[in-house]
Amino acid sequence: MSSRWIGQLEYRVPYADTDQMGVVYYANYLVYFERSRNELMRAMGLTYKELEQRQLGLPVVSAQIDYKTPARYDDLLTIRAELAWVRGVRLQVDCSVCRGDQLLAMGHTVHAVIDLRSLRPARLPDELLARWSQAVPGAEAAPAPIAAAGAAAPPQPTTVRNA
Repeated sequence: MSSRWIGQLEYRVPYADTDQMGVVYYANYLVYFERSRNELMRAMGLTYKELEQRQLGLPVVSAQIDYKTPARYDDLLTIRAELAWVRGVRLQVDCSVCRGDQLLAMGHTVHAVIDLRSLRPARLPDELLARWSQAVPGAEAAPAPIAAAGAAAPPQPTTVRNA
């Protein structure tokens, strides 16, 4: 993860996040990734709510997680998200979950940019594309835009504490 856009939060694991084995249920890591993406959006100067007011959405089209070691009830986690790349109608956010200095899980989500009225792919507005791409090293080297609906489609960490 090498961009300067970083979203970060600290989160204390509640009992409800754990499974019968006493560890955080694997799917909850996707929820943790989403929490850090919200903070990333704020760090980039635009909340999800403000993006939706522009009639744009960022649904997840792909998610990948590598689990290293489990989190448990009452662990204080640092959840971090960084913008890896942005191009045209999609972007990737790299995420990590740590307990202190120990990496527990890492992965990424790829998002399509869609028009909320039509649910079809949409390019980011030029000012957002320029600002976000400028902050990501090698933005031009991102993968080509994905096909959707059968047609080809054209700083400093912000820390929130809930503990």
